[in-house]
Amino acid sequence: MPPVLHVDLLACQYTRDPVLEQISFTLERGDIACLLGPSGCGKTTALRLIAGFETPSKGSIRINEQIMSQVGAVVPPEKRQVGMVFQDYALFPHLNIADNIAFGLHPLEHKARVQRVQEMLETVGLAGRAHAFPHELSGGQQQRVALARALAPKPALLLLDEPFSNLDVELREKLATEVREIIKHEGITALMVTHDQHEAFAMADWVGVMHQGHIQQWDTAYNVYHRPSNRFVADFVGMGAFLRGQVMSSRQVKIELGVQTGIIPTQCGAEQCDECWNGCKVRVLIRPDDVIHDDQSTMQAKIIKKTFRGAEFLYTLELGSGAQILSLVPSHHDHAIGENIGIRLAIDHVVAYPEEGE
Repeated sequence: MPPVLHVDLLACQYTRDPVLEQISFTLERGDIACLLGPSGCGKTTALRLIAGFETPSKGSIRINEQIMSQVGAVVPPEKRQVGMVFQDYALFPHLNIADNIAFGLHPLEHKARVQRVQEMLETVGLAGRAHAFPHELSGGQQQRVALARALAPKPALLLLDEPFSNLDVELREKLATEVREIIKHEGITALMVTHDQHEAFAMADWVGVMHQGHIQQWDTAYNVYHRPSNRFVADFVGMGAFLRGQVMSSRQVKIELGVQTGIIPTQCGAEQCDECWNGCKVRVLIRPDDVIHDDQSTMQAKIIKKTFRGAEFLYTLELGSGAQILSLVPSHHDHAIGENIGIRLAIDHVVAYPEEGE
């Protein structure tokens, strides 16, 4: 089966500085993907290009094998079979919820239109609010209406532009999970852009981390977190700290907290070292979930900061060298700032990058 979306070497340039530089990716039918990155990385421009609101300076976009965009030729948005969920919902305030959802269903006969609207109201959990107006709904309910309106015409591709940014932080991840279930239920292929990794992880099968107009890594959320392809991805996704280390072999690296065993990534210096890379100086990524609180451990660290998160404390720990690491600890282990606690490492994936100059 051909891919629903194929983006090939897509580039966009408004002035001398490019906004996007040769990004490529493919979405198969039913995939949900996310372009994740900080403001100004090019993710929203990529979405606008796919929607047909912008013209690329290089590359092409295909939807269901039909060319939608290339240099000098752009199919207008309304002819792309693309649904769009905007950041501000863009609901019509003078129309009730049913009429908002029905807005893109004019080609259908009246009976079929009414039936589809009812189906979508039930799908998004708003079956009893058909005659309400947008201002009578909460932000989360308005987002569901916007989603229902975009899904109602059964688009080939659904695009979501920072869809949860106007919602309370505690509601975002919950709604992202619900929206994912709705999209999967409808069998729609979707692409979202966001700067929030929690939304990306809750929604997407595939995550493309963007920086300065490039996709730095296109992978599963698990691999983006545990096997980041470069230092930017490691820094941007999740929390963590980097400790100085020295590569001992292709499977071992020595840090202040002991020798860690795993597959040492080739970017640690394979070009400079002939075989086992022995002696290369690196920085090893330590995630908060890699550091386990263990009262029986002889390895000690001093608590210098603590943040209560309900079920957990996030401790900032200082090692003997003065280097700092983070640790997530169940909140019934309530220790004081300045106290030394026992720790041990449980690193499943060694993530290391060469020291500058190595």
